[in-house]
Amino acid sequence: MTSPHNTGYLPVDWDDQAQLGEQLHRLLTLLFPLNRSLTGDGVRQTLALIRQHCLPDLQIREVASGTECFDWTVPDEWNVQQAYIVGPDGRKVVDFKDHNLHLVGYSEPVRCTLSLAELQPHLHSLPDMPDAIPYVTSYYKRRWGFCLPHKVREALPEGDYEVVIDASLAPGSLTYGEWVLPGESEQEVLLSSYTCHPSMANNELSGPCVGVFLMAWLASLPKRRYSYRLMLVPETLGAIVYLSRHLDHLKQHTLAGFNLTCLGDDRSYSFLPSRQGNSLADRIGRHVLGHLAPGYKAYSFLERGSNERQLCAPGIDLPVTTLMRSKYGCYAEYHTSLDDLSLVTPAGLAGGFLALRRAIECLELDERCEVTVLGEPQLGKRGLYPDLSTRYSGWQVREMMNLLAYSDGQLTLFEIAETIKVPFWRVAPLASMLLEAGLLRRLSQRPDYSITR
Repeated sequence: MTSPHNTGYLPVDWDDQAQLGEQLHRLLTLLFPLNRSLTGDGVRQTLALIRQHCLPDLQIREVASGTECFDWTVPDEWNVQQAYIVGPDGRKVVDFKDHNLHLVGYSEPVRCTLSLAELQPHLHSLPDMPDAIPYVTSYYKRRWGFCLPHKVREALPEGDYEVVIDASLAPGSLTYGEWVLPGESEQEVLLSSYTCHPSMANNELSGPCVGVFLMAWLASLPKRRYSYRLMLVPETLGAIVYLSRHLDHLKQHTLAGFNLTCLGDDRSYSFLPSRQGNSLADRIGRHVLGHLAPGYKAYSFLERGSNERQLCAPGIDLPVTTLMRSKYGCYAEYHTSLDDLSLVTPAGLAGGFLALRRAIECLELDERCEVTVLGEPQLGKRGLYPDLSTRYSGWQVREMMNLLAYSDGQLTLFEIAETIKVPFWRVAPLASMLLEAGLLRRLSQRPDYSITR
């Protein structure tokens, strides 16, 4: 394993939220213009840039068109050289070079001249969002089309329009990226995101960017209790392809998993559980957001829409949950050109990263401890009682005493944090202080989480 590349895209100080957010936004900005889709060179370029600037050990895989994966088949590969419409006055009405959302995803090649009436069925716009370009795809049925702001569409004059789509739809492959970062245990934490949408910042790029930064942060740690698996796949089909290749291993080794999507705006936090809703990842996700963002929006698995559909499907049932900022489909800019670099903010991205980091810390730092004295210990003689009374000092003592009160060797630190209703990231440092002072002793550094389905 080589160290992550720090070519100016990774933060120097992982605890500096401002720096972290700025560098996340910088990576997202680098990847934003690329034309990602279900297949094609835009996906390869995205993964190559991630490998070049952040994760040198990222493995880039190709799966040939025609490969059967469960109930699906990998389609032909799609690439675009140019696509535009020239109006009656000789000027371009829309141009793929201006924004890659202008072209319906997987449009077949075409070169023709049409009247406005003949062209209209191939145009897509949003009357209620007249300035936005919608995101439209047609992966599995051959067609072509263009997307444009409704105000531009309404202003189109009568006359003939020249349509050019210089694209290829031919046997090729589907591309995905993965990296397994080893830890002391063969039990794995799965981080899943997707690289298949064109230029949309929150819905598309915030997830993989946060995932890449999480892996780089984990790689910077002197040791890791668990192993970590990052999968960057096209949404839906890519997840199915990946599962078809790794299902037995994932079912045997996945302790917890997090689907990474919509982690970049700064409006809210959201939570979507696994299908069963009671996995360790579910408990941790609710704990983290309950303390980090008490007003977070809780959704049902019935409102799923990302790769949790595949990762939690019957017979697969991986313990995967989703911590988000504003949930996909629930913010106005979703699947339009307005989901841009101004919608995601450094602070929003840093907040998304922090939520997932806290979740991982609940796994990495959890342990089972036992108090070493009978009765209530004297904190003062061990230097654990604050010698300056403030409005906050009493709370720290109370939390410390509550931690000791439940440290009978039966509960893990995470379970105690849940019981005493304190964030795990406050309980873990207190436990370290008590261990150092000899008031706690470790019974097990690695809680015995059984992987059951």
